Amino acid sequence: MSTSSGKLFYDTFAAMESTTEQVIGQTRKWIKEVVIACNFCPFAAREVKRDSIHYQVEWSPTVETALSVLQQECKRLDDRPDVETILIIFPDTFQDFYQYLDLVGMAEHLLKRKGYVGTYQVASFHPQYRFSGAPADDAANFTNRSVYPMLHLLREASIEAALRKYPDPDSIPASNIEFARNKGFTYMKMLRDTCLQAD
Repeated sequence: MSTSSGKLFYDTFAAMESTTEQVIGQTRKWIKEVVIACNFCPFAAREVKRDSIHYQVEWSPTVETALSVLQQECKRLDDRPDVETILIIFPDTFQDFYQYLDLVGMAEHLLKRKGYVGTYQVASFHPQYRFSGAPADDAANFTNRSVYPMLHLLREASIEAALRKYPDPDSIPASNIEFARNKGFTYMKMLRDTCLQAD
């Protein structure tokens, strides 16, 4: 490799690393300032404090490679008990919400095919998330509207253990929706969008 081509490779790699770190920083900010601050997930703060969340940023994957990454991240959970949960983040792909839902369906099928049902589960977050039957401007959608499309891989046993300790866990979704609607669409959008300003 020539000196000039080597420098170009290094500069490109360094730029990608910098952008990856920015995406992770923005995602961390969203977790702290939306998910935790709004109490959308009562269990998230503990994992942030424990630093047990793994962030996997994937640039321009195809559906096939995205599913391959999901399988690799299941293996990470198999091998790393210190990792509680994983966010696979897609900064520049799966921007169309319905294309993303197709990916979620295939991800769930993959978990079933690989024997991970009952062990891991996938939660869905997307910038244009929309509950079935809800209008696009329903503030409740922001309970699942993230800064980037992502697949959230969780340990099912940990979820069940946390829910057993939580009073009235069935009330969490309704409480989240009520909170978001009381704040309103404009406020919730502003809160989410400011997370993109993270360094």
